[in-house]
Amino acid sequence: MAVKKKARSKKTSAAPQTTAFALQDPHNPPPGYEAPVVCSRTLEERDVRVKMRDGKTLCVDIYRPDMKGKFPALLAIAPHNKEFQTPEFAKGAQWSQPAWSRMWFGGAEGGDTDYLVSRGYVHVCGQMRGAGKSEGGGSMEWDYYDLIEWIAAQPWCDGNVGMIGISAFGGAQFNAAVQQPPHLKAIFPYDSMGAYGEWHFRDFYPGGVIHTMLFLLESCNVVHLNRGMPGALPLDMERKWKEAIANPDYMMYPNIFNVLVEKGQAMPLYFQTLIDPFDTDEIVEQSEKRFKKVRIPAYTGAGWYAYTYKLHLQGSQQWYQNIEVPKKLLFSGPAHLERPFHSFHDEILRWYDHWLKGKDTGVMDEPPVKIWVMGENRWRYADDWPLPETQWSKLYLNSWERLRPQPFAAGARDARAEPDTFVQMPPTQTNRIQRLRYMTDPLPEDTLVIGPMALYLYAAIDQDDTNWIVILKDVGPDPSVRTARTGEVEVPDTLHERELTRGWLKASHRAVDPKRSKPWKPWHPLTRKACKPVTPGEITEYAIEILSTANLFKAGHRICIDITSMDMPTGTAGSHDVEYIPYHICSSKTVVHKIHHNETYPSHLVLPVIPQNKS
Repeated sequence: MAVKKKARSKKTSAAPQTTAFALQDPHNPPPGYEAPVVCSRTLEERDVRVKMRDGKTLCVDIYRPDMKGKFPALLAIAPHNKEFQTPEFAKGAQWSQPAWSRMWFGGAEGGDTDYLVSRGYVHVCGQMRGAGKSEGGGSMEWDYYDLIEWIAAQPWCDGNVGMIGISAFGGAQFNAAVQQPPHLKAIFPYDSMGAYGEWHFRDFYPGGVIHTMLFLLESCNVVHLNRGMPGALPLDMERKWKEAIANPDYMMYPNIFNVLVEKGQAMPLYFQTLIDPFDTDEIVEQSEKRFKKVRIPAYTGAGWYAYTYKLHLQGSQQWYQNIEVPKKLLFSGPAHLERPFHSFHDEILRWYDHWLKGKDTGVMDEPPVKIWVMGENRWRYADDWPLPETQWSKLYLNSWERLRPQPFAAGARDARAEPDTFVQMPPTQTNRIQRLRYMTDPLPEDTLVIGPMALYLYAAIDQDDTNWIVILKDVGPDPSVRTARTGEVEVPDTLHERELTRGWLKASHRAVDPKRSKPWKPWHPLTRKACKPVTPGEITEYAIEILSTANLFKAGHRICIDITSMDMPTGTAGSHDVEYIPYHICSSKTVVHKIHHNETYPSHLVLPVIPQNKS
């Protein structure tokens, strides 16, 4: 083994400025903690084998300060290639790439080694059992526990262990906390995977609409690779496979169909989703037991970018709301974090200096929630999530594609409107995505929206299923008025539009559990038992969860929702530009959608409006 040298507010409040400029960084929250640099050189130990309780070994890299003493350690572990987490890989990537760089690479998520080591931490990067250089076979159930306790026992560790890293590295942190290793003192699981089953259905596919991120993560799979003839599946899986491979919605996408043809030889996680696209009561029950097993401080969160693939945004909120420990929540901006991951490391060490080094960093003296507010482009603090002062406010869908705050008066003429209609052909017949749009008039004052939301939609379709996709946008500024005068008949089509978030619901998953639901967050069972075909032509209520966001709609802007049923890959044969902005599997049939909005069927949007201090 070679060693080489190398004051609390009671309402949402704006974060204080730390520079003379008004600009704030959407990836780095205030107050801008500066952990002292204590070391300029690093000792590296690569490919260290750590034996687990069953004799199997995990492979880790260890980076520690080149100085005397014992130090707290931060573990980063995931199935990701640990060579992507090395300082030399970061140098090869020119240190960091923004989300819009074509060289952005999601797998480099284990943390900034040079930053951590120079500030007196040991950085341990490893791979899970069966990944890369770590041995496979046996059970990995207690691997996190064993690895953490091994780290704590090393002569360079002071016995205090935390964890670091995002996405799969974040999910590993909650999984480790559930095992309660004695020397794991705190965690910082950002982009922390799902709370209900990690990769399972509820957090990854809210509303039951299947997307393609797992497929895209393993790139295009359009050739049956040389893996041998697919074998027989267990009887229950074989039955589900036969049902899935005959599904015309799957067959329409040849790349997705090929995953089924290979019968799980490739992309086993995605294959399992395709043949069994449901949640289970057992998963929910097991997950809720796991929440109670987390007994150490946790700082979680995600960015507003995460609504496109759902898992991180949904999971972090579920964990935060269900664990009863010292906890904090952070929502960063709309562009994905730079890679290799280095963002908000000052905040991470502010957390760990407090919990692992015993320093008074003030991290627990401020409100527990930090939020990047789009439109305002600044950070805000809050006392809880959703914000306690939220005014849950309704906007009603109206004729001529309008949104209005007033409910329909009984018997009034405008309470009898006929439904609006759009017809969507499948992507085998068109590249055009049809939609209906509903917008408010230009707002008379700034309107702050922070939190989860929902659309209650009364609609009829002419098939037995469809996808509902709801897109929330900030449109404007718009100085125009609508009259009968030439040039004022339509809303200008040149207005700037900024997409904020989306919501999804597969119509057959429309069943709601009233005991678990809240007006702003309907709970759909998403089970095989609860999934029912729609009766064509029947007017049905659809409660559609729209994923959380934070935006200041400025005066003169419009609040807008688009309602559609399809999105599209950006390339041919299922290829696509961005793994974490995946397309969804839509209907292979032409579907007529009729949206009702009247006294009897009051389709409406529930928004989390935050009152502002106007003094």
